[in-house]
Amino acid sequence: MLAQQKQEIVALFQAALAPIVEGSGLTPNIALERPRDPTHGDIACNIAMQLAKPLKMNPRELATRLLAALQADPKAQGLIASAEIAGPGFINLRVADAAKQSVVRTVLQQGEAFGRGDAGAGHHVIIEFVSANPTGPLHVGHGRQAALGDSMSALFESQGHKVTREFYYNDAGVQIATLANSVQARARGFKPGDAEWPESAYNGDYIQDIADDFLAKKTVAASDGQPATASGDVDDIESIRRFAVTYLRNEQDQDLQAFGVKFDNYYLESSLYSDGKVEAAVQALIDAGVTYEQDGALWLKTTDYGDDKDRVMRKSDGTYTYFVPDVAYHIQKFRRGFDQAINVQGSDHHGTIARVRAGLQAVNIGIPRGYPDYVLHKMVTVMKNGEEVKISKRAGSYVTVRDLIEWSGNGDVTRGRDAVRFFLISRKADTEFVFDVDVALATNDENPVYYVQYAHARICSALANWGGDVASLANADLSPLTQPHEQSLLAKLAAYPEMLQRAQQELGPHQVAFYLRELAGELHSYYFAHKWLLDDDEALKLARLALAVAVRQVLRNGLALIGVSAPEKM
Repeated sequence: MLAQQKQEIVALFQAALAPIVEGSGLTPNIALERPRDPTHGDIACNIAMQLAKPLKMNPRELATRLLAALQADPKAQGLIASAEIAGPGFINLRVADAAKQSVVRTVLQQGEAFGRGDAGAGHHVIIEFVSANPTGPLHVGHGRQAALGDSMSALFESQGHKVTREFYYNDAGVQIATLANSVQARARGFKPGDAEWPESAYNGDYIQDIADDFLAKKTVAASDGQPATASGDVDDIESIRRFAVTYLRNEQDQDLQAFGVKFDNYYLESSLYSDGKVEAAVQALIDAGVTYEQDGALWLKTTDYGDDKDRVMRKSDGTYTYFVPDVAYHIQKFRRGFDQAINVQGSDHHGTIARVRAGLQAVNIGIPRGYPDYVLHKMVTVMKNGEEVKISKRAGSYVTVRDLIEWSGNGDVTRGRDAVRFFLISRKADTEFVFDVDVALATNDENPVYYVQYAHARICSALANWGGDVASLANADLSPLTQPHEQSLLAKLAAYPEMLQRAQQELGPHQVAFYLRELAGELHSYYFAHKWLLDDDEALKLARLALAVAVRQVLRNGLALIGVSAPEKM
């Protein structure tokens, strides 16, 4: 049932209750639910049981009065087919067929806009995801972040929010120094296993690629930054560092492009230091009186904000611990006008949540408690040919996003991207996920993305075989749609807008994948149960084709939201 129809039924109950509760001071909260047993009707309401005690009435008697008033209301005509009282006072309603069928007309009229809302208008949200260190290619964990973050961003946009997708580059610290030393060693002719090879160096083949281009004095550029030209001097560690970071940022840009992900903004960790924002954040905490000196280190009183122990901010050697720039960064997010911030990160970041939030509360500048929100994902295990794949020759120690796209598409980038994006949001973020490349390559119902896309293609094929004017189906008589398969499809279509709202509110894009699989399953069952084009009843055929077009539109809308294509032929 569409949300508008639910609102109309709630309004009917409110009108029926008005004379009953008048003068009582009660403000009834009318909740509509689906009965556990579908044979009991389409909607159940327990308002009579809620109000019976405060009104000092028998619940069944109250339910009887409500039903009588509700059925006498002219606005119920064409919306409610029948109503009955069950048990101690439940009110069960059956919605009129015409009201259920109207979802087809709504979908065909709204098209791509079906399911979208404006509840988030005026709300600015920043969603930070991937945020990989520029020290190597993106691994499958980054891929899961990219799929989750981009789909979540689209969900928020679908509900009217203004969204900024941001990539935070950790371009400062020990890892960047390790990258520069690794490239320098390769440029000097050393390789993993040599006595001269640094113990902590990165061992992937990509380090040799960077070294070769550095020696060739090439120029590289990231999508949002200044170009870096290599000096070619193996002793020039600063040039090596700058060139290597830019080189890998460009590599990551290409990986993200292949994955169909675009960011609105890139934020450099190094800028927090160069612009004095880290120092300013530390001074603000000192001024707020929430720090203390001990053993030569500066501590933050995070226990005052729910942490299990106080945390070191500045170590005795004068360097900052890793959560301090995070505090400075999120102060900037808040000051940039984002009333909600969401971070999509690996579950290994769990330990930083309490201290970052503590720091943000401690500066006392009006940042809401619980800012930012976190979506933490667990690891991805990759299986191929029945065995776990742990390394990629190019990366040296892990499977890259590019590997996964290439393997899953068997040379077809679009197919590979579709499979990877769908698979990586198809489970809740906080569950571990096994990505089976063999399943991603399958062309049967074991492959969920193929199963959904084939439902879309199947409808396109049926419409092509029909050969009529698809636009004319918007005016088809929908009254013949009364079979159980049709009723089930109509209900599933009507549930799409509420599913999007719930998925956005719960930060759960996996709900979109679940919904699409269920809708595709309903469509496939319907296709085999009823021959749409062979029926001699022209009105029934047109009604069924109109329903199929509505299903196609919703499949297309849902797939687009998670960044997956909707092919017309497969």
